[in-house]
Amino acid sequence: MLKKTDHPKGSKKLIGAWTIYDWANSVYSLVISSAIFPIYYSTYVFSDINSIMIFNIDVNKDTLISLISGLCFLLIAFISPILSGIADYIGNKKIFMKFFVYMGSISCIGLYWFEIENIEFSLILYFLSLLGFWGSLVYYNSYLTDITFPLQTNMVSAKGFTMGYIGSVILLLVNLIMIYFYEDFGFSSDKNAMKLSFALTGLWWLSFSQYSFYHLPKGNNNINIPKNIFWNGFKELKDVYKIIRSSKRFRRFLSAFFIFSFSLQTVLYIASYFGVTEIQWPSPAEQTVGLIISILLIQVVAIAGAYSFTKLAQKFGNIIVLTFAIFLWSLVCFYAFYIETPNQFYLIAGLVGLLMGGTQPVARATFSLFIPKTNDTTSFFSFYDVTEKIGIFFGLCFYAFSAQITGSVRFSVLIFMFFFFIGALLLIRVPRIDRSKLA
Repeated sequence: MLKKTDHPKGSKKLIGAWTIYDWANSVYSLVISSAIFPIYYSTYVFSDINSIMIFNIDVNKDTLISLISGLCFLLIAFISPILSGIADYIGNKKIFMKFFVYMGSISCIGLYWFEIENIEFSLILYFLSLLGFWGSLVYYNSYLTDITFPLQTNMVSAKGFTMGYIGSVILLLVNLIMIYFYEDFGFSSDKNAMKLSFALTGLWWLSFSQYSFYHLPKGNNNINIPKNIFWNGFKELKDVYKIIRSSKRFRRFLSAFFIFSFSLQTVLYIASYFGVTEIQWPSPAEQTVGLIISILLIQVVAIAGAYSFTKLAQKFGNIIVLTFAIFLWSLVCFYAFYIETPNQFYLIAGLVGLLMGGTQPVARATFSLFIPKTNDTTSFFSFYDVTEKIGIFFGLCFYAFSAQITGSVRFSVLIFMFFFFIGALLLIRVPRIDRSKLA
């Protein structure tokens, strides 16, 4: 059982502490997953080779990093339900959240030493940093129902994502200035500046998360862990599964979420590859600058998307607005299939940012509103988390298969257009939330 925090539920201080963790961790998804690390990995780590021998197997560089990421998502999907069940049983989710944050942020700092000469150790650090990032989110998301009243949930969820978008853009700009003007900062090359940006990302994540840890509900400090803790954790999870299985709303929403979430995450993952291979840039230098601009554009426009779609959800209902957003995703994918110029790519980036900002907070808030009054929120969000991670794995598989068959990233966009459309149809079947009953 969670003890009451020093701050009352719904207070500005408590909500602010929760949103700060989005500010803290989102720099990882932007700097490491999307912007600087992929460039460093391709340009410097594998500058002269396209493959490497790992365990006596010749592995392509792109396949290698995708494989490591996919294995990480599968591991998270396997362990997070068990750990979340244990966290709910002992009544202290903060311990588990701290573990993943410290493991992930310290490993991210260690990416400073990511080199081809010690590729095995480097990949372990990358794996642990990714595991820490995604592993911490299931506990972070589960706090949403602990700190808010139902009428606050949509706006607080949007505020969290917005803080993440803002914080990640600020650190990315700092890193980009350091990289482009590396000589003024005393670096011998932009490679060393890039390496330092990984360490700064880990330090940012580690430092700002301390504020959240200080103010979030402390949980049960008198922990007496029994011998059968894993069984009790599994039992906790099993009880939550029965509730989800018996609820038409839960079942239908998670089915729709599985489809549109893996489509969304995979489209975000392949966006940079699409920009490199399918857009006709005037020069390699303009290509690099253009990709960075598009990434920043996505993050900035996402802020407007988060608040505009949240306002619409409060007025028209979460399910209706979320369905509308997913349907728009399918139209964006259809348009993306035909684009070729940089200006068209910037337009797509803006639309992706708007819909990304609108979809993610509303989806998280919608799921939290389905959860009955209980202290076992972590176990409920573990199902949300597992659905997302397994979905990402399948999305990457669909992308790899389509790219292998067609030899083009462009045709994979049409596949995800179809999946978004299916996701919208499935969302229509989800019973709507009666907002008159929210208090």
